Amino acid sequence: MKISRIGVITSGGDAPGMNAAIRAVVRTGIENGWETVGFVGGYRGLTHGELHPLKRRDVGGIINRAGTVLRSSRFPEFQEDETQERALATLEREQIDALVVIGGNGSQMASYAIARRGFPVVGVASTIDNDLHGSETTIGFDTALNIALESIDRLRATASSHRRGMVVEVMGRDTGHLALMAGIAGGAESVLIPERETEIEAVAQDIRSAYERGKPHALIVVAEGANYNAGKLVRHFRQHEKKLGFKLRTTVLGHVQRGGEPTYFDRMLGTRLGAAATDALARGEHGVLIGISGCDEPAVTPLEEVAGRKKELDTGLLRLAGVLAK
Repeated sequence: MKISRIGVITSGGDAPGMNAAIRAVVRTGIENGWETVGFVGGYRGLTHGELHPLKRRDVGGIINRAGTVLRSSRFPEFQEDETQERALATLEREQIDALVVIGGNGSQMASYAIARRGFPVVGVASTIDNDLHGSETTIGFDTALNIALESIDRLRATASSHRRGMVVEVMGRDTGHLALMAGIAGGAESVLIPERETEIEAVAQDIRSAYERGKPHALIVVAEGANYNAGKLVRHFRQHEKKLGFKLRTTVLGHVQRGGEPTYFDRMLGTRLGAAATDALARGEHGVLIGISGCDEPAVTPLEEVAGRKKELDTGLLRLAGVLAK
């Protein structure tokens, strides 16, 4: 496969470390003798031909920045055949030989759709949800997790001062990776995730048990996709706070978890995966996702195995969270 010009996009939810991946794709691509163009706004920009060339200096000073300098968007229209054909026409018109897509589940499903039409695509695993099959961890997860932990630590201090129960809702859409890790590392009494039906009386017992043990606070970490989110949980317990021992307060972290400057880990992960994407193209490999293995080495997984499939949660860690909270 002869390559002269490649394109790169960031798609779906932004994740800290995306800029490090963009930088690596551009500079390693140039090292291979390729031109690089960035499509602005994800698949929407690709479909409408919104692009600009990326030189070495264009990606200087971005490795520490949150978000994505190429911007992103949700673009469900890309599921339509007509939209995909318009995107392929853009790639042909702009003489793009291969495309690198930095993003999560929805983004890589779209990558697979392009790959099935015969165009060379390489995906890069990037989502704070950490639910992408084919990668032990994903770009942005470490930063989002550390932001959640910092918030939990601060909330614990004020909860102890007032002898309160804190219900903290974290992001993750319909997966519980972020909530579970934050709950374990943050010392939560209970963790609620979408992968397991919430047993409301068990949660009440966790809170009551913390009170009876003389703890000055109780901490509940809730994934936004759990069947009891933070608001619903507190409303349920509003009439039973005396039985719980603690008055409950709610904090929804929301998009603040996306906006932090990337940690060392995410800067390095973005750099390594971006470089591994151009390495794959250089050896003629495409239609694949570049992730990281459990052995901390870049891993290559066919997009057909990634599309529509989510990484399973380690429920053993959920049992461990319950043991540690006692």
